[in-house]
Amino acid sequence: MIPVRNILLAGAMLALLAGPAWSAGSGGGGGGDLPSASGPSYDPAAEYAKGVAALNAGQAREAERAFTRVVQALPRNAEAWRLLGAANAAQDDHKGARRAYERALKIEPDDIQGRQGLGVALGALKDAKAAEQLDWLRARAEACGGCAEAAALQTAVRAVEAATGAGPAAILDHPLVFASADEGDSAYLAAVALINEQRYDEALESLDRARAAFGPHPDILTYQGFAWRKKGAFDRAESYYRQALAVAPQHRGATEYYGELKVERGDLAGARRMLARLERTCAYGCAEAEELRRWIEAASAPAS
Repeated sequence: MIPVRNILLAGAMLALLAGPAWSAGSGGGGGGDLPSASGPSYDPAAEYAKGVAALNAGQAREAERAFTRVVQALPRNAEAWRLLGAANAAQDDHKGARRAYERALKIEPDDIQGRQGLGVALGALKDAKAAEQLDWLRARAEACGGCAEAAALQTAVRAVEAATGAGPAAILDHPLVFASADEGDSAYLAAVALINEQRYDEALESLDRARAAFGPHPDILTYQGFAWRKKGAFDRAESYYRQALAVAPQHRGATEYYGELKVERGDLAGARRMLARLERTCAYGCAEAEELRRWIEAASAPAS
Protein backbone atom coordinates (compact mmCIF):
# COMPACT_ATOMS: atom_id res chain seq x y z
CA MET A 1 0.00 0.00 0.00
CA ILE A 2 1.11 3.55 -0.69
CA PRO A 3 0.97 5.65 2.47
CA VAL A 4 -1.29 8.70 2.44
CA ARG A 5 -0.35 12.20 3.47
CA ASN A 6 -2.47 15.32 3.74
CA ILE A 7 -2.21 18.90 2.54
CA LEU A 8 -4.24 21.90 3.58
CA LEU A 9 -6.15 23.78 0.91
CA ALA A 10 -8.80 26.46 1.58
CA GLY A 11 -9.19 25.24 5.12
CA ALA A 12 -9.95 21.61 4.22
CA MET A 13 -7.74 18.54 4.47
CA LEU A 14 -7.39 16.74 1.15
CA ALA A 15 -5.92 13.24 0.99
CA LEU A 16 -3.07 12.92 -1.49
CA LEU A 17 -1.15 9.93 -2.71
CA ALA A 18 2.23 9.80 -0.98
CA GLY A 19 5.53 10.56 -2.60
CA PRO A 20 5.62 13.85 -4.51
CA ALA A 21 6.13 16.26 -1.66
CA TRP A 22 9.05 18.51 -2.55
CA SER A 23 9.74 21.98 -1.24
CA ALA A 24 12.68 24.31 -1.46
CA GLY A 25 13.07 24.32 2.30
CA SER A 26 13.47 20.58 2.68
CA GLY A 27 15.62 20.01 -0.38
CA GLY A 28 13.32 17.20 -1.42
CA GLY A 29 10.26 15.59 0.06
CA GLY A 30 8.06 16.32 3.00
CA GLY A 31 6.68 19.70 1.99
CA GLY A 32 3.27 18.78 0.61
CA ASP A 33 2.90 22.13 -1.16
CA LEU A 34 0.83 22.68 -4.26
CA PRO A 35 2.81 23.38 -7.43
CA SER A 36 1.95 27.09 -7.28
CA ALA A 37 3.48 27.32 -3.81
CA SER A 38 6.68 25.38 -4.40
CA GLY A 39 7.31 25.37 -8.15
CA PRO A 40 8.90 28.81 -8.66
CA SER A 41 11.52 28.11 -5.98
CA TYR A 42 13.63 25.95 -8.26
CA ASP A 43 15.23 27.04 -11.46
CA PRO A 44 13.60 25.06 -14.31
CA ALA A 45 10.07 25.77 -13.10
CA ALA A 46 10.91 29.40 -12.41
CA GLU A 47 12.32 29.78 -15.91
CA TYR A 48 9.28 28.04 -17.38
CA ALA A 49 6.99 30.47 -15.52
CA LYS A 50 9.03 33.40 -16.85
CA GLY A 51 8.74 32.04 -20.35
CA VAL A 52 4.97 31.59 -20.14
CA ALA A 53 4.53 35.11 -18.77
CA ALA A 54 6.76 36.57 -21.48
CA LEU A 55 4.99 34.66 -24.24
CA ASN A 56 1.58 35.81 -23.05
CA ALA A 57 2.89 39.37 -22.85
CA GLY A 58 4.18 39.26 -26.43
CA GLN A 59 7.82 39.31 -25.31
CA ALA A 60 8.96 36.51 -27.55
CA ARG A 61 12.70 37.10 -27.18
CA GLU A 62 12.47 36.89 -23.38
CA ALA A 63 10.34 33.78 -23.69
CA GLU A 64 12.93 32.20 -25.96
CA ARG A 65 15.69 32.84 -23.42
CA ALA A 66 13.65 31.33 -20.58
CA PHE A 67 12.56 28.20 -22.45
CA THR A 68 16.11 27.68 -23.74
CA ARG A 69 17.29 27.52 -20.14
CA VAL A 70 14.58 24.99 -19.34
CA VAL A 71 15.48 22.63 -22.19
CA GLN A 72 19.16 22.93 -21.36
CA ALA A 73 18.39 21.66 -17.86
CA LEU A 74 15.74 19.14 -18.94
CA PRO A 75 16.12 18.13 -22.60
CA ARG A 76 13.26 15.60 -22.27
CA ASN A 77 10.63 18.21 -21.43
CA ALA A 78 8.27 18.30 -24.41
CA GLU A 79 6.25 21.32 -23.24
CA ALA A 80 9.34 23.50 -23.00
CA TRP A 81 10.48 22.51 -26.48
CA ARG A 82 7.01 23.21 -27.85
CA LEU A 83 6.82 26.62 -26.24
CA LEU A 84 10.36 27.40 -27.36
CA GLY A 85 9.07 26.69 -30.85
CA ALA A 86 6.19 29.10 -30.27
CA ALA A 87 8.61 31.79 -29.06
CA ASN A 88 10.77 31.30 -32.14
CA ALA A 89 7.76 31.38 -34.44
CA ALA A 90 6.59 34.64 -32.85
CA GLN A 91 9.92 36.15 -33.96
CA ASP A 92 9.53 34.72 -37.48
CA ASP A 93 12.46 32.39 -36.74
CA HIS A 94 10.85 29.48 -38.53
CA LYS A 95 14.03 27.41 -38.69
CA GLY A 96 14.38 27.69 -34.93
CA ALA A 97 10.71 26.83 -34.51
CA ARG A 98 11.09 23.80 -36.74
CA ARG A 99 14.02 22.50 -34.68
CA ALA A 100 12.18 23.01 -31.40
CA TYR A 101 8.97 21.36 -32.58
CA GLU A 102 10.92 18.43 -34.00
CA ARG A 103 12.55 17.91 -30.60
CA ALA A 104 9.15 18.07 -28.89
CA LEU A 105 7.73 15.45 -31.25
CA LYS A 106 10.65 13.10 -30.68
CA ILE A 107 9.54 13.02 -27.06
CA GLU A 108 5.76 13.01 -27.66
CA PRO A 109 5.10 11.99 -31.28
CA ASP A 110 1.30 12.18 -30.98
CA ASP A 111 1.15 15.70 -29.58
CA ILE A 112 -1.36 17.71 -31.62
CA GLN A 113 0.08 21.14 -30.83
CA GLY A 114 3.56 19.92 -31.70
CA ARG A 115 2.32 18.62 -35.05
CA GLN A 116 0.54 21.90 -35.65
CA GLY A 117 3.57 23.98 -34.79
CA LEU A 118 5.89 21.91 -36.96
CA GLY A 119 3.47 21.99 -39.87
CA VAL A 120 3.15 25.78 -39.64
CA ALA A 121 6.93 26.24 -39.40
CA LEU A 122 7.53 23.97 -42.40
CA GLY A 123 4.82 25.75 -44.34
CA ALA A 124 6.44 29.12 -43.63
CA LEU A 125 9.74 27.68 -44.89
CA LYS A 126 8.01 26.38 -48.06
CA ASP A 127 9.14 22.89 -47.08
CA ALA A 128 7.13 20.15 -48.77
CA LYS A 129 7.34 18.06 -45.59
CA ALA A 130 4.60 20.29 -44.15
CA ALA A 131 2.17 18.07 -46.06
CA GLU A 132 3.18 15.13 -43.85
CA GLN A 133 2.04 17.00 -40.75
CA LEU A 134 -1.20 18.07 -42.45
CA ASP A 135 -1.91 14.48 -43.54
CA TRP A 136 -1.28 13.23 -40.00
CA LEU A 137 -3.61 15.81 -38.49
CA ARG A 138 -6.36 15.19 -41.04
CA ALA A 139 -6.17 11.43 -40.49
CA ARG A 140 -6.27 11.89 -36.74
CA ALA A 141 -9.24 14.26 -37.05
CA GLU A 142 -11.13 11.80 -39.25
CA ALA A 143 -10.49 8.95 -36.84
CA CYS A 144 -11.41 11.16 -33.90
CA GLY A 145 -14.93 12.01 -35.00
CA GLY A 146 -16.41 13.77 -31.98
CA CYS A 147 -13.71 12.77 -29.51
CA ALA A 148 -12.32 15.10 -26.84
CA GLU A 149 -9.51 16.19 -29.18
CA ALA A 150 -11.83 17.19 -32.03
CA ALA A 151 -11.65 20.97 -31.49
CA ALA A 152 -7.86 20.97 -31.09
CA LEU A 153 -7.49 18.87 -34.24
CA GLN A 154 -9.76 21.15 -36.27
CA THR A 155 -7.75 24.18 -35.13
CA ALA A 156 -4.48 22.43 -36.00
CA VAL A 157 -5.68 21.36 -39.44
CA ARG A 158 -6.86 24.89 -40.28
CA ALA A 159 -3.57 26.40 -39.08
CA VAL A 160 -1.40 24.08 -41.18
CA GLU A 161 -3.70 24.47 -44.19
CA ALA A 162 -3.31 28.25 -43.92
CA ALA A 163 0.47 27.98 -43.62
CA THR A 164 0.74 25.70 -46.64
CA GLY A 165 -1.78 27.49 -48.82
CA ALA A 166 -4.13 24.51 -48.65
CA GLY A 167 -6.86 26.55 -46.96
CA PRO A 168 -7.93 30.11 -46.17
CA ALA A 169 -5.53 32.43 -44.39
CA ALA A 170 -5.74 32.33 -40.60
CA ILE A 171 -4.11 33.92 -37.59
CA LEU A 172 -1.53 31.44 -36.37
CA ASP A 173 -1.28 32.00 -32.61
CA HIS A 174 0.93 30.05 -30.26
CA PRO A 175 -0.82 27.34 -28.21
CA LEU A 176 -2.78 28.65 -25.25
CA VAL A 177 -1.27 28.14 -21.79
CA PHE A 178 -2.77 28.46 -18.34
CA ALA A 179 -3.55 32.03 -17.35
CA SER A 180 -3.33 31.34 -13.62
CA ALA A 181 -1.61 29.07 -11.14
CA ASP A 182 -5.02 28.28 -9.66
CA GLU A 183 -6.01 26.43 -12.82
CA GLY A 184 -2.78 24.45 -12.71
CA ASP A 185 -3.35 23.55 -9.07
CA SER A 186 -6.88 22.42 -9.88
CA ALA A 187 -5.58 20.14 -12.62
CA TYR A 188 -2.94 18.76 -10.25
CA LEU A 189 -5.43 18.01 -7.48
CA ALA A 190 -7.80 16.40 -9.97
CA ALA A 191 -4.95 14.18 -11.17
CA VAL A 192 -4.11 13.06 -7.64
CA ALA A 193 -7.75 12.12 -7.01
CA LEU A 194 -7.86 10.19 -10.28
CA ILE A 195 -4.67 8.33 -9.41
CA ASN A 196 -6.17 7.35 -6.07
CA GLU A 197 -9.10 5.92 -8.06
CA GLN A 198 -6.65 4.12 -10.42
CA ARG A 199 -7.99 6.10 -13.38
CA TYR A 200 -4.55 6.56 -14.85
CA ASP A 201 -5.41 7.72 -18.38
CA GLU A 202 -7.57 10.54 -17.06
CA ALA A 203 -4.95 11.36 -14.43
CA LEU A 204 -2.30 11.72 -17.11
CA GLU A 205 -4.50 14.17 -19.02
CA SER A 206 -4.86 16.30 -15.88
CA LEU A 207 -1.13 16.06 -15.19
CA ASP A 208 -0.43 17.28 -18.72
CA ARG A 209 -2.57 20.34 -17.99
CA ALA A 210 -0.79 20.91 -14.69
CA ARG A 211 2.59 20.53 -16.35
CA ALA A 212 1.58 23.04 -19.03
CA ALA A 213 0.98 25.53 -16.21
CA PHE A 214 4.00 24.81 -14.03
CA GLY A 215 6.52 23.21 -16.32
CA PRO A 216 8.95 20.59 -15.00
CA HIS A 217 7.80 20.55 -11.39
CA PRO A 218 9.19 17.42 -9.68
CA ASP A 219 5.88 16.54 -7.99
CA ILE A 220 4.07 16.55 -11.33
CA LEU A 221 6.84 14.60 -13.06
CA THR A 222 6.82 12.02 -10.25
CA TYR A 223 3.08 11.49 -10.56
CA GLN A 224 3.43 11.15 -14.33
CA GLY A 225 6.06 8.47 -13.78
CA PHE A 226 3.81 6.73 -11.26
CA ALA A 227 0.79 6.70 -13.59
CA TRP A 228 2.79 5.41 -16.56
CA ARG A 229 4.35 2.75 -14.35
CA LYS A 230 0.92 1.55 -13.26
CA LYS A 231 -0.02 1.33 -16.93
CA GLY A 232 3.00 -0.94 -17.48
CA ALA A 233 4.99 1.61 -19.53
CA PHE A 234 8.20 1.22 -17.53
CA ASP A 235 10.53 3.04 -19.93
CA ARG A 236 8.27 6.07 -20.02
CA ALA A 237 7.86 5.99 -16.25
CA GLU A 238 11.62 5.91 -15.81
CA SER A 239 11.99 8.96 -18.04
CA TYR A 240 9.70 10.99 -15.77
CA TYR A 241 11.37 9.78 -12.57
CA ARG A 242 14.77 10.74 -13.97
CA GLN A 243 13.47 14.18 -14.95
CA ALA A 244 12.07 14.70 -11.46
CA LEU A 245 15.39 13.76 -9.87
CA ALA A 246 17.30 15.97 -12.29
CA VAL A 247 15.26 18.91 -10.99
CA ALA A 248 15.22 17.88 -7.32
CA PRO A 249 17.89 15.21 -6.64
CA GLN A 250 16.65 14.63 -3.08
CA HIS A 251 12.98 14.28 -3.97
CA ARG A 252 11.88 11.43 -1.74
CA GLY A 253 8.79 10.41 -3.70
CA ALA A 254 10.64 10.15 -7.02
CA THR A 255 13.48 8.24 -5.37
CA GLU A 256 11.13 5.77 -3.70
CA TYR A 257 9.03 5.15 -6.80
CA TYR A 258 12.10 4.83 -9.02
CA GLY A 259 13.37 2.22 -6.58
CA GLU A 260 10.04 0.38 -6.74
CA LEU A 261 10.23 0.44 -10.52
CA LYS A 262 13.67 -1.13 -10.32
CA VAL A 263 12.29 -3.87 -8.06
CA GLU A 264 9.52 -4.55 -10.58
CA ARG A 265 12.16 -4.87 -13.27
CA GLY A 266 14.21 -7.28 -11.18
CA ASP A 267 17.03 -4.77 -10.64
CA LEU A 268 17.45 -5.22 -6.90
CA ALA A 269 20.94 -3.73 -6.92
CA GLY A 270 19.52 -0.57 -8.49
CA ALA A 271 16.68 -0.52 -5.97
CA ARG A 272 19.17 -0.76 -3.12
CA ARG A 273 21.04 2.22 -4.55
CA MET A 274 17.80 4.19 -4.46
CA LEU A 275 17.26 3.06 -0.88
CA ALA A 276 20.76 4.22 0.05
CA ARG A 277 19.95 7.63 -1.43
CA LEU A 278 16.81 7.83 0.67
CA GLU A 279 18.69 6.83 3.80
CA ARG A 280 21.18 9.64 3.19
CA THR A 281 18.32 12.09 2.67
CA CYS A 282 16.35 10.84 5.69
CA ALA A 283 19.03 10.73 8.35
CA TYR A 284 16.51 9.65 10.98
CA GLY A 285 14.28 7.55 8.77
CA CYS A 286 11.28 8.34 6.62
CA ALA A 287 8.20 6.58 5.30
CA GLU A 288 9.56 6.47 1.75
CA ALA A 289 12.67 4.59 2.84
CA GLU A 290 10.64 2.15 4.90
CA GLU A 291 8.26 1.49 2.01
CA LEU A 292 11.05 0.88 -0.48
CA ARG A 293 12.81 -1.38 2.03
CA ARG A 294 9.65 -3.49 2.25
CA TRP A 295 9.55 -3.81 -1.52
CA ILE A 296 13.17 -4.95 -1.62
CA GLU A 297 12.74 -7.41 1.24
CA ALA A 298 9.62 -8.89 -0.35
CA ALA A 299 11.41 -9.34 -3.67
CA SER A 300 14.47 -10.83 -1.96
CA ALA A 301 12.56 -13.35 0.18
CA PRO A 302 12.96 -16.98 -0.91
CA ALA A 303 9.91 -18.47 -2.56
CA SER A 304 7.98 -20.71 -0.19
